[in-house]
Amino acid sequence: MNALDRASIEALIARGDIDTVVCATPDIWGRLMGKRVTGRTFLKTALGDEGLHGSLYVFVVDMDMDPRPGFALTSWDTGYHDCHYAPDLSTLHRVPWHDKTAMVLCDLRDEHSGAPVAVSPRAILKRQVEAAAALGFGVKCASELEFFLFKDSFEAAWHKEYQGLDPTSTYRGDYHILQSAKDEPFLQAVRRHLDDIGIEIEFSKTEWGLGQQEINLRYTDAIEMADRHALYKNAIKELAAQAGLSATFMAKPWAHEIGSSCHLHTSLWSADGATPLSWDGNAPGHMSAAFGAFVAGQLERTRELAFLVGHTVNAYKRFRPESFAPTAIALGDDNRTCGFRLCGHGPSFRVENRIPGADANPYLAIAASIAAGLDGIRRKLKAPEIYRANAYRDAALPRVPMALHEALPLFEQSAFAREALGAEVHAHLANFGRQELAAFDHECVTDWERKRYFERI
Repeated sequence: MNALDRASIEALIARGDIDTVVCATPDIWGRLMGKRVTGRTFLKTALGDEGLHGSLYVFVVDMDMDPRPGFALTSWDTGYHDCHYAPDLSTLHRVPWHDKTAMVLCDLRDEHSGAPVAVSPRAILKRQVEAAAALGFGVKCASELEFFLFKDSFEAAWHKEYQGLDPTSTYRGDYHILQSAKDEPFLQAVRRHLDDIGIEIEFSKTEWGLGQQEINLRYTDAIEMADRHALYKNAIKELAAQAGLSATFMAKPWAHEIGSSCHLHTSLWSADGATPLSWDGNAPGHMSAAFGAFVAGQLERTRELAFLVGHTVNAYKRFRPESFAPTAIALGDDNRTCGFRLCGHGPSFRVENRIPGADANPYLAIAASIAAGLDGIRRKLKAPEIYRANAYRDAALPRVPMALHEALPLFEQSAFAREALGAEVHAHLANFGRQELAAFDHECVTDWERKRYFERI
């Protein structure tokens, strides 16, 4: 990203060009949480001895910010105590769509010991990046993120209870230049603004769903990719709100419509990030021994780590036969029926995980991919066989978990997940999943149920 160093931000604040700094960190949902501070407060407090502080409660709440039980991190019994927001100046950048505003992502630290808050998503991902470096590897990633765009404002959509919304397209415009031209005033602004802050855009296109869009980000190191992903999602929503539009990254907004994915690309590099290590032109599938083991680990651990790429009830509604959302765990060579797909060649050679939905937390999803891949390397697994048929129709292939009720127990019972993440993080995330399931099972009645049972039962 086009990061501002300390001298630059001090100069901008002194001149009055920056008067607000957004200090944010991703929560378990993947949302950016934090505070807006004045420029002077940022320099004096956030970067000073006093520091910026916020409640740990943001990691134990549901989507409505209601505290949920069962978390060891903090609770009513411990008073929902604070943690320290430590700005990562490598992420400090201007926000061109807001007046005189900058933003910085923060790492969270214990108030007393200064140790990282282990359950914070950036810390979870950093642990896996450090594990890769210890084995002599770097990992580079890219995410392909889809979303639906509507002519209704967020407020109008809320009052409509998200029914009868007006998508920006009236016909299916996948790859359609004319339809994308109609959306171009918004999409061009997105590309321009993201480019201004150093988030490189490869392309944008209309997708298959009505109003569905895809904007692809250029690959980079794992932590920066997760940061870019989180900032990009937040930017889409802020820019849509400013334009009187609304956007959703739900994995499956409606049963009759296609879902939105987050295809995740990973490749192996040297620890310094200078040398690609995935390609071997003479090997089966062109996978080097290390990369073949890395890919094999991802496939083998898919089921027990599925919760890390799908932590919502809705995430699993995408998985339907012949829908371009995978149902089978197999590796294809440019085969979109498989859960994993080999793409590119030479330095661009990589594996695409097609399982995550657009609602995935990028820090958790990338951490899962790295942890699983490193497990394959440690155990020296052989590269998977290339699957060359329609994986949707092969009942012999292992299947992607089809519901949170299936994925969560696999995660809870996984000794590998507990070891890779650490017992504290594993227990926290497992309880997070249990609370989401409890909310869905016992605290809601869906429109589907009313339509099905109101009159006819």
